[in-house]
Amino acid sequence: MGRGRRAGGGRAPVTARVDGGTATLEPDPDLPAGWSLLLDGAPQSHVDLADPTRLVFPYQRRLGHVVDLAAPAGRPLHVLHLGGGALTLARYTAATRPRSVQQVLEKDTALTAFVRRELPLDPGWRLRVRGTDARSGLARIPDGWADVVIADVFSGARTPAHLGSVEFLAEAARVLRPDGLYTANLTDGPPLAYLRAQVATAHTAFAELCLAADPAVLRGRRFGNAVLLAANRPLPVAEFTRRTATDPHAGRVLSGARLLEFTGGARPATDATALASPPPPPDAFD
Repeated sequence: MGRGRRAGGGRAPVTARVDGGTATLEPDPDLPAGWSLLLDGAPQSHVDLADPTRLVFPYQRRLGHVVDLAAPAGRPLHVLHLGGGALTLARYTAATRPRSVQQVLEKDTALTAFVRRELPLDPGWRLRVRGTDARSGLARIPDGWADVVIADVFSGARTPAHLGSVEFLAEAARVLRPDGLYTANLTDGPPLAYLRAQVATAHTAFAELCLAADPAVLRGRRFGNAVLLAANRPLPVAEFTRRTATDPHAGRVLSGARLLEFTGGARPATDATALASPPPPPDAFD
């Protein structure tokens, strides 16, 4: 199946049945080589084949900031991606940090095949996609392998419970180098119980944390994305805050005492108590 073309030469959406439902690649009307990936109608990611450094979704730009701040510009990294989607952040890392070594753990092998067929990767990139559950695949990564771990895993628009526990975060910390960075794309809405618990859970594995999101999300006024950044070394909070605040969709960063106050005494989630992230409301993607 080639990328869709309408009569007259315009681009048409491309769909495929994958393990997680129906995957659709929608052409971006503003970018001739831009495509948005949707799963059962829920937006997942965006790729610009002409410019893999272009990150359209605000949460992806914030994850991109983490990659940028992990080491001096251009230095190759070892990056582990939990969740593949359209491989947007893997493409970004390969383009901004040539010679980086990347592994992607993506359970939905049909989705990976669809994305690789319709949105080809540069064959020179050192990128390997493994068809495995993120948690079980993480257990097979050597200690201290990664400079960055990026967790962006959704099943039916929800992050599975086993990817939000104390035990999971301990495994993520294990595979990081001592100066490595962990970052996760989290979603929640009022009353933000899941997000608060995830911050508390991450604090069991990492000494330093900060959280970036739209101010309306942090105030519990609407459902949306939040990007968690964590490490066992000082974080580049000032620069991460500056980049988040000057984004076209400006966000707010919480750290230190403000993040502790936000957490509000939430208890860490264990494998025995963890819940999946809440489903988005019906109008979340209108």
